[in-house]
Amino acid sequence: MKEKTCSSKTRAVLPVLLALIAISAHAQLPGQPAASASPTPDQSTAQPSAFSVQQQSSGVFSGSAKIDQLQPGVIKLPILDAINRGLQHNLGLLLSQEQTQAARAQYRRSLSNLLPNLTARATDSVQQINLAAFGIPLPAGLSSPVVGPFNVIDARAALSQTVLDFSAMNRLRQSSESERTARFTVQDARELVVLVVGNQYLLTVAAASRLDTAKVQLTTAQTILRQTQDQRNAGVVAGIDVLRAQVEMQTQQQRVLAAQNQFEQQKMVLARIIGMPAGQQIELTDTVPYAQLPEINMEESLARAYQHRPEYLAAESRVKASELALKAAKDERLPSVQLNGDFGGLGQNPSTIENTYSLAAGVRIPIFQGGRVKADVQQAETDLRQSQFQLQDLHNRVELEVRSALLDVKTSNDQVNVARQSIGLANEQLKQAQDRLSAGVAGTLEVVQAQDAVAISNETYIQALYQNNVAKLTLARALGVAEEQTKAFLGGK
Repeated sequence: MKEKTCSSKTRAVLPVLLALIAISAHAQLPGQPAASASPTPDQSTAQPSAFSVQQQSSGVFSGSAKIDQLQPGVIKLPILDAINRGLQHNLGLLLSQEQTQAARAQYRRSLSNLLPNLTARATDSVQQINLAAFGIPLPAGLSSPVVGPFNVIDARAALSQTVLDFSAMNRLRQSSESERTARFTVQDARELVVLVVGNQYLLTVAAASRLDTAKVQLTTAQTILRQTQDQRNAGVVAGIDVLRAQVEMQTQQQRVLAAQNQFEQQKMVLARIIGMPAGQQIELTDTVPYAQLPEINMEESLARAYQHRPEYLAAESRVKASELALKAAKDERLPSVQLNGDFGGLGQNPSTIENTYSLAAGVRIPIFQGGRVKADVQQAETDLRQSQFQLQDLHNRVELEVRSALLDVKTSNDQVNVARQSIGLANEQLKQAQDRLSAGVAGTLEVVQAQDAVAISNETYIQALYQNNVAKLTLARALGVAEEQTKAFLGGK
């Protein structure tokens, strides 16, 4: 009786022990990803371009200043439509456009110093004056030099015009060049918006691919579980194989849940950047498949980058503005010529008003200004050197970015090809493992390992494809043609 009791306890504990053994074996599988997240390749294989894009996606370019109204139903969203929405709503671009308005205001302020300044005034006053205070002899018949009160009406227009001021003229040219710099900065912001929105769209596409892959893996795991249960009922496999298949199916269920959450979160991030409500239902219509980028000549690419990249053109314009500011500072030593005049009517009442005018031309000659001109020149020279240093650094950085982007494209091309081959091999491995399980010559451990290999190879391919497309976008940005060539670089026509 005692032996029977012990045997009963053993049978009760056996399923628990088997489950623990299955979980332990599953956890020790090489390369096995976590159950709560999608499998991720080694971080050392990540391309630097993608990391750079993620950094640029932060800050003002990660938000929108204008939000569209929530639309009922699902909005179909191609990648070009997403980019166009970003160019209309992105916060970073809108702030850059406001800086252009500020530069235009500064140009108008500088222009006003050279344009005629015309004012009009009219007064009606009652005066009592002391003639002796103005050196006017006392007229005959008057016993006191104080005359009045009497009424005076004065209505006239006054004109002030700078005829010649070399410093102001160069300040105007400097403001014009600064406005040009601001326009290039806006163009560069548009390029960055294309890069940021394109990156977020690609991330959302990758999240959707992970979700689809996870669902396929779950379906496979469910099929294997049913097959194992049938074989267990037929006495072909042991109970631990059923437990292992159950653990694998639950693991795949968690992966599906995690992938679904990541996909929904990524859609909200994309919606925020392009000015759509976070609750708007969207459907991505472009899967952005792999497409081989045509061969690009390095020297031609560099020449094109220096000619078209707005950031580089803005730096050149900034140097020109600094040179004009230096000229303006040196010209503060030169004389300036100004013309002043007024014309109007003066009288005691409307019937006695007579036309009066004055006209004066003056020359202002700086003699001693306490070293202010020297200080302005030194400051302008410092600003010019800094602008030249920044231009030279940008010249080198443009070459570095173009070369790096081309290397990223080439490397990611190879990674995509290798990942494709890995998927084929992993699928063949899974098929053979399932066949061996059906024939009863292998257990579920081999099938689970093969299924995990499929999951990892699929994730590797998704990551490689994302890196390839981001590298293409980064190359377009480095060449300064992201806005006009995005579709072509991503494989469109």
